[in-house]
Amino acid sequence: MSRNNCLVGLIGRDIGASRSPCMHQCEGEAQGLRLTYSLFDFTVMGLETEDLPRVLDAAQLLGFAGVNITHPFKQQVLSCLDELSDHAEKIGAVNTVASRNGKRIGYNTDAPGFATGFQAGLPDAGLTDVVQFGAGGGGAATAHALLSLGVEQLTLLDVRPKCAALLAVQLNALYGAGRARTASDAEVALANADGIINATPVGMQQHPGTPFSTKLLKKKHWVADIVYFPLETALLKAAHHKGCRTLDGSGMAVSQAAASFEIFTGRPASMERMRQAFLLAPAGTHSEIP
Repeated sequence: MSRNNCLVGLIGRDIGASRSPCMHQCEGEAQGLRLTYSLFDFTVMGLETEDLPRVLDAAQLLGFAGVNITHPFKQQVLSCLDELSDHAEKIGAVNTVASRNGKRIGYNTDAPGFATGFQAGLPDAGLTDVVQFGAGGGGAATAHALLSLGVEQLTLLDVRPKCAALLAVQLNALYGAGRARTASDAEVALANADGIINATPVGMQQHPGTPFSTKLLKKKHWVADIVYFPLETALLKAAHHKGCRTLDGSGMAVSQAAASFEIFTGRPASMERMRQAFLLAPAGTHSEIP
């Protein structure tokens, strides 16, 4: 692949509405780079999780500079990589894979991306007691970001209790005993919470609904969602109705994309250009790898 050509892509399920192709391709064009961003949608392609190594091999063989990784493969991809950045190893999840000198190197741009979006979108948000739904790959990234931002007590709930328990142990080892805990009862967990984060896929077009009963929302809560298609999820719509401060998934999406672009191309990205591309992107019109 020449210096002015770049192949990259996204691996995940139900990703036809992703705005990543538009963000990356528009930024490439602005920088005089012929960048092609393809979608490897396992649902559309009829692939199983076991096919992940073969898809990564194929991308590498075709000369891809790298790929982004999204739900549900951010943790499964770890066993397919040769190296991890320090940040990705600490978080235990990868959303960006770079191909360099025949090796696949994993990075996590989700955590700093969420932190950047959070600080811009919810300045002065209460951080004493925060409840997070979801302890998978995306949840691991947001949990690390939250504790780095100064959250005093982070409560994790997940439909897989063992996942939440394991993440809590890892977080406490890194950030201090008692900073993270688990819960099984959303009503109890939310009673004294300052804020709430949805780090699950619930709310996506293919996973409609909310991660908990919105009857539990109170005006005092701030509510953040990492889902961005649709931009206003059912949870955020209910939170708006209750008068809560809210944060949609656009800030995290743009910030992580800018960081990934630099990893793929070696060129810094314009956050503002990527934000404009995100806002103007026609969802659901991107080509898939057949």
